[in-house]
Amino acid sequence: MSPSAIGACLGLSFAAGLVVAVRATPPMRPVRLVDRMAPYLGENAAPSALLAAPSARSAPFLVARRIFGPSLTEVVSLVDRLVGGRASVRRRLSGLSADISVEDFRIEQLLWGAVGTVLLGGLAGLAGLAQRSVNPALVLLAGLAGMIVGVLARDWRLSRQVAAREAAMLAEFPVFADLLALSVVAGEAPPDALARACRLTHGELARDLDRALGRARTGTALTSALTAVADATTLEALSRFLQGLVVGIERGTPLAEVLRAQAVDVREMSKRALLEAGGRKEISMMFPVVFLILPITVVFALYPGLVTLTSLAR
Repeated sequence: MSPSAIGACLGLSFAAGLVVAVRATPPMRPVRLVDRMAPYLGENAAPSALLAAPSARSAPFLVARRIFGPSLTEVVSLVDRLVGGRASVRRRLSGLSADISVEDFRIEQLLWGAVGTVLLGGLAGLAGLAQRSVNPALVLLAGLAGMIVGVLARDWRLSRQVAAREAAMLAEFPVFADLLALSVVAGEAPPDALARACRLTHGELARDLDRALGRARTGTALTSALTAVADATTLEALSRFLQGLVVGIERGTPLAEVLRAQAVDVREMSKRALLEAGGRKEISMMFPVVFLILPITVVFALYPGLVTLTSLAR
């Protein structure tokens, strides 16, 4: 092929690419019928950004997601498949009222695993350096064990946070139920009674119900907001209480009687929980008595007799 033909082909290719690029720019791009009709056929209006809850993806993990991107997603999926329990994690996160997703929790587990790998692997390496014989296999096994311990430690910490939050909510629950029942008996409407009880009590339960009232003020039905709290909580007693409140509001039953009966049930439940805790503590208190106090008492009782018998034998 002659040089003039090659130059003509290159010029034609360049011109075609330039025309395609200019044609694909937004001012020159033709508007499709789907794009014209889409704004008028949407099912739901876009929610206001002022009412949107802050997402965990936008704060602590945004940099990690932008740097690592798809590779981080694949690693998180691998950890999710290996560890399992996605439904359990989602239930505990909803019970904790955390604003992070399961994927963000898996990223935290990866970070904890990396810290555990560095710590245990570094300790194994320092121990080898102190003995002047570093074993790479031992360092690798220590790092692997540290990664497993870190991942499991983050899951254990989530369980402990949920347990502590449930204990705080159970301690607050009887007082909250009594205040709500007294407010409704005094003649207040359910939203006003809930707002008053949330103002007078400061705890996890009050914060959850205050968020539900906030959603109700922005247009959500109060029954839907309370049902969402009942579905998200991990406490059966609180779920039954909220479901009874929702049924009373929807069906128009005497709410004062319902709340009074619910408050009595909550009091009985707290008494049963206190008795069960006392029974568990009683069993745990037997260990120091049997293994520490009783042997010392036996020694003090038998030691004088043993000394006397030893002196007589001599």
